[in-house]
Amino acid sequence: MADTAPRAMIRTQGRKLSTLGVRPSGTRHPLVATLMVLPLAALLTVAFGGWDAVVTQASSVGVMLGR
Repeated sequence: MADTAPRAMIRTQGRKLSTLGVRPSGTRHPLVATLMVLPLAALLTVAFGGWDAVVTQASSVGVMLGR
């Protein structure tokens, strides 16, 4: 029971930060996360020769969508 007060206080502080437009630590906008991952994904695609597979998949999706 003694540990519940500090945890509630931390949760309340997190809510105050998010209402001010500041994200609490540990969270990241999805667009920023995507931009961080894209260079690594491109490197792995080139390193393991997956580029042809990506192009094939994209073209088949385009055909299914009618483009």
